[in-house]
Amino acid sequence: MVGEKGTVIRLIGLAALGGCALSASNAHAQADERVEDDRSRITIGVGAATLPDYEGSDQNSVTPGAVIVGKIAGHDVFTRGTQLYVNLVPSGDGPRTNFELGLIGAARLDRTNKVDNLQVRALGKIDTAWEAGGYIGVSRTGVVTSDYDTLTVRVAYVHDVSDVHDSYVITPQVNYTTPLSPRTLVSIGASADYVGKGYGRTYFGVTPAGALASGLRAYSINDSGWKRYNLTAFAVQSLSGDLRRGLGIGAGILYGRMLGRYKRSPIVMDVGDADQFSAAAGLTYTF
Repeated sequence: MVGEKGTVIRLIGLAALGGCALSASNAHAQADERVEDDRSRITIGVGAATLPDYEGSDQNSVTPGAVIVGKIAGHDVFTRGTQLYVNLVPSGDGPRTNFELGLIGAARLDRTNKVDNLQVRALGKIDTAWEAGGYIGVSRTGVVTSDYDTLTVRVAYVHDVSDVHDSYVITPQVNYTTPLSPRTLVSIGASADYVGKGYGRTYFGVTPAGALASGLRAYSINDSGWKRYNLTAFAVQSLSGDLRRGLGIGAGILYGRMLGRYKRSPIVMDVGDADQFSAAAGLTYTF
């Protein structure tokens, strides 16, 4: 299943679990005086996720995978789906405001391999889209519940550099993370995707030739717009007694809703579903 669907590095849930572990490390950095240098940490996560077969599909597949999230010399490095974020501005620990200015590299794998739905499969495969871009943001540690909860707001921008969809994606994001104890952390978040017309045409349009091959109705998208919004909730529990190091377990859910002209595409409205659900569970190790 992994080879056919190419979803190993699409583990949105696992990527977010790794991000929670990293946030936990940041949140507790000032809580243990025994730590002399807490500016470099790495979290490795492995587990399984259930993900839509393609964006807009009404079928999910279970896929194993792994993620790596870390902080190197104070610079945050984390994954979000198939995107790798690298913050060029070093962040501090403890109650304070941190600013983000970073780079993003990504591989978009939607419909790059065989999908289960025969009509969508008949539209043909789409090449991997390689994307590059950046992001800006601000986070505040010490917001509501304690000196260690963190609220983060950022906006990310990526553009296709491989001429697959030859377009862009803008993603505003907000995330709130709070440790309930040195062993337990919870996180909730929301995001949305605004995409260019090339993106919609490539992933949600159906050409007359595609309609003839698949039996789906022809459908064109010739403008940019809001594609979907996402809501997430995750929890991480340390098995070593300290979220900043050792073994842990995590689980999370993601709900996404397709919007506007993308929701009305026949690959969503006719043979898919506007409601998108993902879930993940796995083990983390932080050192």
